[in-house]
Amino acid sequence: MYITCLDLEGVLVPEIWIAFAEATNIPELKKTTRDEPDYDKLMKYRIDILKEHNLGLKEIQETIRGIDPLPGAKEFLDELRSITQVIILSDTFTQFASPLMEKLGWPTIFCNSLEVAENGEITGFKMRIENSKLTTVKALQSIGYDIIAGGDSYNDLAMIKAGKAGFLFKSTDKIKADNPELPAFETYEELMAAIKKAMA
Repeated sequence: MYITCLDLEGVLVPEIWIAFAEATNIPELKKTTRDEPDYDKLMKYRIDILKEHNLGLKEIQETIRGIDPLPGAKEFLDELRSITQVIILSDTFTQFASPLMEKLGWPTIFCNSLEVAENGEITGFKMRIENSKLTTVKALQSIGYDIIAGGDSYNDLAMIKAGKAGFLFKSTDKIKADNPELPAFETYEELMAAIKKAMA
């Protein structure tokens, strides 16, 4: 019995913070988990920049409404969900994810939540659980599931390595070079073939 656990941003949809950085012309917001392995540090950095520019949840949600899944992502996900259970494990936030989940056909997502003041200012964030991706994979394994995992960033490595099979997808040259034991793919066709082979 398999469950495939996938990262969201960079794997199925473009990076939200990069899109927002481009929309607001604030290049400092382009930093992602591909650049900064410490998610806590990264989010505090982002919140400080938002405060400095007087930007809040409403502005980010406006940008997210204009983001479409990566080409082929929905078709890939539809096919994958027809052969196995899929859970998206993301460090994004429920306040960001909804419009994207709608465009992907409402797959299951486990993510975190933002703390937002009445005026829309993002004041903090609440992680669902510590090391949420790895902790979730271990919990699913504890109830009898074999895990296949895929992601692109530093914060995906623990879940990718913990699964029965794990893959890098559209990752950076540095992450691929640092983890040569992990198969790395660039297309959904390659990733689908690898998942099917792992389940065979």
